Amino acid sequence: MATNKVLLSKGIKYLAWALPLLFIGPAIIYNAFINKDNVWHYAVLAVGIIACIAAVYFMFKGLQTMVKGLFND
Repeated sequence: MATNKVLLSKGIKYLAWALPLLFIGPAIIYNAFINKDNVWHYAVLAVGIIACIAAVYFMFKGLQTMVKGLFND
């Protein structure tokens, strides 16, 4: 059982994209809830929610790719 290093590195790249989004997304959502009187409240909230969803997607895709690379048939 050999490790596919190309898939493993690709999974690490996905996780590297997810890491900053894990911190940026909640910070943007927090900022949107503090500035409720601003006109851009809903736009900033939508950007924060999209960042959080993207972080979850990249984490899932990265872990899935790493498992494929480790346990390749």
